[in-house]
Amino acid sequence: HTGYLFGGTSPFGTLKPLPVYYEKTILELPIMLINCGKRGFLVEMAPADVVRILDAKPVDVGIAD
Repeated sequence: HTGYLFGGTSPFGTLKPLPVYYEKTILELPIMLINCGKRGFLVEMAPADVVRILDAKPVDVGIAD
């Protein structure tokens, strides 16, 4: 539990360091919208830049057969 509101948590500028994970296929997208600390306040970034800046770790996300 982070103490942050669901849906309004930015991975940037958190009070405590939090791990950041990403689903590998986002790297196939040209851009993504990411929360900037307030619900509804989004910034457009290249997924590779987000991964690099946040030192995010890749994960496989999906539904098991």
